[in-house]
Amino acid sequence: MTDDTSPAQPYRLEQRHPRRCAVGESPVWRASERALYWVDIPAQTIIRYELARARRTQWTLPERVGCIAFDRAGTVLAALETGLFAVELHECEAPAHDEESSDGHVGAATLRRLASVTHEAERMRFNDGRCDRQGRFWAGTMVQDTAEPHPAGKLYRYSQSSGLSAPVVTGLCTQNGLAWSPDGRTMYLSDSHASSRLIWAFDYDVDDGLPTNRRVFADLHDYAGRPDGAAIDADGCYWTCANDAGLLLRFTPGGRLDREIALPAAKPAMCAFGGDRLDTLFVTTICPPSVGEHDGYVLALHPGVRGLPEPEFAGTL
Repeated sequence: MTDDTSPAQPYRLEQRHPRRCAVGESPVWRASERALYWVDIPAQTIIRYELARARRTQWTLPERVGCIAFDRAGTVLAALETGLFAVELHECEAPAHDEESSDGHVGAATLRRLASVTHEAERMRFNDGRCDRQGRFWAGTMVQDTAEPHPAGKLYRYSQSSGLSAPVVTGLCTQNGLAWSPDGRTMYLSDSHASSRLIWAFDYDVDDGLPTNRRVFADLHDYAGRPDGAAIDADGCYWTCANDAGLLLRFTPGGRLDREIALPAAKPAMCAFGGDRLDTLFVTTICPPSVGEHDGYVLALHPGVRGLPEPEFAGTL
C-alpha cells in the first residue's frame, strides 16, 4: 500500500462563487457538456458546474434528492424521498452581462413520478445510486436519523421494461458504495453506518441484473473511516471515500488496499471520474459540525489513473 500525497494534490473545483454543500453527493460527469453534476441532499438541489465557463447552475427540487443519473436525452433520473422521478432541468435566462448571484445561476425543474416506494420506517429517503453497465438504475434507501443503527434500508433496481423491483438487498442501515467492475460482472455495495463499515462484492448476472454470492470485499474496521460513495477505475480498482477519516482508499479487485490519498476535508462522501480524459477524480464532501476550510466543497485531483464513462439509463424517461 502506498500513501500518495504529491502526485494527487487535491484542489477546490469551484474558484468562482463557491458555495458549501451540507451533504454533497452523487457526482456525475457529463462529457457532452464538459460539466460535473452533483446534489446537496438537505438543500434539495441538483448542481451543475461547467468547467470551460466556470459556470454554476442549480435547481431546487420538492424533496431531498439522494442520487441522480441521466438518460441519453439528458433527462435526469433522480431518487428522492418518496420515489424515483424523471426531472427536466430548464435553463435560466441569462441575466444582463451574464451576472451571477452568490449562488450562481438558478434554473427551474419539472418533475414526473416514475415509481413510488413504501418505506419500512419513518423519515427514510433514497441515498446512493447509479446505473449498471447495462443501463439499469439502482438505488438504496436509508433512515435519515443515523444516531442508532436501523437496518430498514433496501436496495432496488429500476428499468424501463420492468419498473421498480422488489427489494433486492435488505437489512441495510446506510446504503452506499454502489459500483460495477469494468466487465459488469461484479457488483459492489457498502453500508457506511458506524455499526457496519463493510463493503461487499457480488457476482452479477449482466443479463438478468441479479446479484448473487454476497461476500465481504473489505472490512473498514481494519482501516480508517467509514466506506461512503465509490468509483471504479479503468484497472477495475474500487475507490471508496473514507468518511470521517479524510481519505480516499483504493482496493484492488482482490480486495487489497494499495493506495491511500489524504484529502483536506474530513468527510468525503462520493467520488467520480471525469474530465476530457477521465483522469480527474471529483470528490463531493459533507460539512461536519466543526467546519474546516475545505469541508462542503467539491474537490478534484489527478490520481494517475483513468476512470470509465458513467453509464446512462437504458431507455427514455
